[in-house]
Amino acid sequence: MANRTFKEESKMILKGLEKAYEKMVKFKKEKGTPLVVSEEVKIKKIYPNEILPTTTYK
Repeated sequence: MANRTFKEESKMILKGLEKAYEKMVKFKKEKGTPLVVSEEVKIKKIYPNEILPTTTYK
């Protein structure tokens, strides 16, 4: 972790989040369980066949 810039750290964190998302999607599809999310103030279920395989963070 020596002398990394904020920008470098941010890129590494976002890569980690993307990898975690991909692993979660794989797990949800294997188990056949929905992904439960909060969208605005509502709880929403996204079923395995509707979950996007990848995502990007900005």
